Amino acid sequence: MLKRIALLGMPNTGKSTFFNRLTGASARIGNWPGVTVDLLSAKILLGAEMVEVVDLPGLYDLHGFAEDEQVVRRFLQNNPVDLLCLILNATQIDQQLPLTLQLCRLGLPAVAVLNMADEAERLGIRFDTEALAAGLGCPVCHVSAKYGQGFPETRDTLRRVLSQSPSTDLQALRADFAADDALIAEAEKLLARSVTIPPVLEYGLTERLDRIVLHPLFGIPLFLLALFLLFQAVYTLGGPLQDGMTWLLTEFRDLALAPLQAILPGWLYGLLVEGLYDGLGTVASFVPIIVLFFLGMALVEDSGYLSRIAFLMDALMAKLGLDGRGFVMLLMGFGCNVPALMGTRVMRSRGLRLLTMLIIPFSLCSARLQVFVFLTTALFSPAQAPVVLFALYVLSFLTAFATALLFKNRIGAAAEPLLIELPPYRLPTLGQVALRAWREVYHFLSRASRFIIAGVVMIWLLTHLPPSAAVGGPDTLAGLFGGWLEPLLRPIGIDQRMAVVLLFGFVAKEIVLGAMAVVYGLEGDALAQLMTQQMDWVQAFSFMLFTLLYTPCLSTVATLRGESRSLAFTGFSIAWSLALAWLVSLVFYQGARLLGF
Repeated sequence: MLKRIALLGMPNTGKSTFFNRLTGASARIGNWPGVTVDLLSAKILLGAEMVEVVDLPGLYDLHGFAEDEQVVRRFLQNNPVDLLCLILNATQIDQQLPLTLQLCRLGLPAVAVLNMADEAERLGIRFDTEALAAGLGCPVCHVSAKYGQGFPETRDTLRRVLSQSPSTDLQALRADFAADDALIAEAEKLLARSVTIPPVLEYGLTERLDRIVLHPLFGIPLFLLALFLLFQAVYTLGGPLQDGMTWLLTEFRDLALAPLQAILPGWLYGLLVEGLYDGLGTVASFVPIIVLFFLGMALVEDSGYLSRIAFLMDALMAKLGLDGRGFVMLLMGFGCNVPALMGTRVMRSRGLRLLTMLIIPFSLCSARLQVFVFLTTALFSPAQAPVVLFALYVLSFLTAFATALLFKNRIGAAAEPLLIELPPYRLPTLGQVALRAWREVYHFLSRASRFIIAGVVMIWLLTHLPPSAAVGGPDTLAGLFGGWLEPLLRPIGIDQRMAVVLLFGFVAKEIVLGAMAVVYGLEGDALAQLMTQQMDWVQAFSFMLFTLLYTPCLSTVATLRGESRSLAFTGFSIAWSLALAWLVSLVFYQGARLLGF
């Protein structure tokens, strides 16, 4: 039977970095008995046998009431575990030991891993490893997950302890959760005899930077400036890469696919090339920019800056009925709204969770990003495009804040005090940043490919049926749908064809670009040139506003329903986003026309 190692530890111990270093890029998302959330796991070769490693959520107390703590407890109660791998931040060992002792008392075989050992050594923290191991009752290893130091020894220790571990007694383990153990005094005694910590730990650079970054007046403007510079860098570096990708896709189409027109039936060639390939190709041409964006976001997150933004925004978010964690969830939504919604489980107040879940769908996710990059590149100059994209991100924040302010007394509850670790600033390694960016891009592409293939085929059929109608004309099924929606969308500058595009955006925003390619029968530069003829900048910005704010994709809606456990709340969220999208777009479009634009 496949043996299982569970990774456990407090937040900000480098557990995810350790997991990535130990498993490489072989991780998958799994569903587990007794647990309502999907967890990350990977199979690795440890010695001569395959072992499954499961990365559990960070927690502060095994007997706490936060959702993440309950997830860990339910996992251990319902799933056999052969070895606990306990990840500790060696620079904060005094805070880490109580939880470690709590986990060691479960009676499962364990290995304690002191991560960031290199930083602890620079700070003058010294360990009596034998005394620490004796007090914990398990082997202790020293590693630097960031640089890969100490991993051969750690893998050997895991293999050795795992080979000696008995099978899990789940009944005994469940009994251990019946009462809490008083471990603080024991942790202090163990700390005193096994660890030497200097009276003052100096993080000179971190403290100097924090005087600027956490300044009450300049902190938030600096964050907005950093975000704007990130967009500038993405457009500057991504433009040539995008042009190269477009050229490759066009050459492949002309050389490899165009000759098929003489071989295949017209309808099949249209479906495969003009529908599927053009739709997927239009999305693929923007992958370089998506990659650069996630590289930048991974750099921001791994450097320690993100936790400081949460701390800085806490006071403002409290006035909106939220807390700094809500702002972090909005930032998480830049990648995908789904994990951001799931991240609200760390909040104990149901009212606070619901209010946070209400605003997360306004976060500008990667699927919307590719639509905005396409339109801003097509209709705005290279100098204007980053400004327009930055404005859309600012608007997504403002819309979320306004929604929270409006509904905080109806949905929200008193915000909880924010407890957050502020780790020292670290310069992530290139491999770490690349791996995190790749995971985000892979997640985007895996979702996008599924939705786009199904969506593009459906749109092609709707624009070509019935056969007697002109392709993409008003008599096709797509034309009929667009005709029904046009009276509602015409006041915000969206015509019949773009109404069809938005209709499929209800399923997934990843389909929007592919839908444009199919509806207009063009892709790449040709589609971009046509859009400049079909839309002026006012119509384009109104369309982007509506796309930003209207109903999120079906995956997000399903997650919202599952996390809120309320069909009424889910329906309200959908209705509110639709109404707000139409109203904001109407005010902008009609206001711009009245001003003569």
